[in-house]
Amino acid sequence: MFEHVEDAFAAALQRVRRQAGLSYRQLADRAHYSHPHLVRATNGKHLPTWDVTAAFLTGCGVPADLMPVWRRRWEEASRDPRDIVGLLENAETLEELGAAVAALARPRSLRSLEQLTGIPRATIQAWLQGTRLAGRDRLDHLVRSVDATPAERAAVAEAVERLSSGRLRPAPAA
Repeated sequence: MFEHVEDAFAAALQRVRRQAGLSYRQLADRAHYSHPHLVRATNGKHLPTWDVTAAFLTGCGVPADLMPVWRRRWEEASRDPRDIVGLLENAETLEELGAAVAALARPRSLRSLEQLTGIPRATIQAWLQGTRLAGRDRLDHLVRSVDATPAERAAVAEAVERLSSGRLRPAPAA
């Protein structure tokens, strides 16, 4: 499933380059990335970083007002390949809950999550590592901030409810 998302994203980038009428070498001059680096960005094997993607699009002349659309598209392509709702529904430990929420928040760093939510990095890290249970409202704020779908938000709320009611086991000690 994930490979198809990467392939579709790579194909979209290739279309933008072709519509701009640029060779990869011409684009490399405009984007300030090497020719091979930009070719890898569109081979569908690995999703490029957002920085490479933004430089690619800017080099092709994509207007700044369309960049948020592309950013959302890149974020969707970079999500964990597993079914996040399924992970949440089957979470039996704090660690499993944290791993599912981390997949939902991917590819954002702890720093960007802190800036986005106002929740301290250490707190978010504890949630994602499964060493601390998040309050339902605060965790909902986090998942809303990363544009979780309604189904993902509901699954997070249900998992937190199961855990807080004692129906989940805590993560095993390391």
